[in-house]
Amino acid sequence: MNSTKKTAKMAGILYLFMILTGIFSVMYVPGKLMVKGDAAATATNILAAQSLFTIHIVNQLVSILFFLSVVLVLYLLLKEVNNRLAALMVILVLIQIPGGVWSVMNQITALDMLRGADFWSAFDNPQREALAMSLLDLNGKGTNASELFWGLWLFPLGLLVFRSGFLPRFMGIWLIINCFAYVSISLTGLMIPQYSDIVTKLGMPVLLGEVAFMLWLLVMGAKSKPFVDTASPVG
Repeated sequence: MNSTKKTAKMAGILYLFMILTGIFSVMYVPGKLMVKGDAAATATNILAAQSLFTIHIVNQLVSILFFLSVVLVLYLLLKEVNNRLAALMVILVLIQIPGGVWSVMNQITALDMLRGADFWSAFDNPQREALAMSLLDLNGKGTNASELFWGLWLFPLGLLVFRSGFLPRFMGIWLIINCFAYVSISLTGLMIPQYSDIVTKLGMPVLLGEVAFMLWLLVMGAKSKPFVDTASPVG
């Protein structure tokens, strides 16, 4: 197996774990525990499943590590196609990390509030539930902002894949479309949230571009690199 194919398959493995951990934290746990607009019910669910919520918090940190690992391996795979685009791809991932850590801190604080730990015992239950819900709601709004960058890093990645010559061009096109889908969902959620569910449903097939790319890397890998183009311009 050539080094390019090995690197591509490694990226695919890491990408798989990133997607699985992301689904667990972004979709599964909120779907199980969060009740929109009902702080008391959400608090009851979290306190009844504290182990799950704690795993969710740790899982988010693990997902961040997988995200970093994926983009670094993709950089190694694609930097010879265009080093500037590859560097931009990495930067657009790195600037997301503080937001992910901030989200984890909010959830740790929310759990402490609901437990009435330390000085939070000075507040009564409804107050703690309202404060905790405000932090969890803030995380939801933060996810809308994060989706912008979940999309933006896919644009240079898509261009790199399209230009590479050792990965399918249609994958590059799909990733670029995937980028604009995430951006549309993010801006809709931030500016006209009443249409957020509709736009998300419409964009869902396009969002499978990342999954398709991951599966391609995992199963097919990549052909040998046909050229080196480190000096080519970003555009």
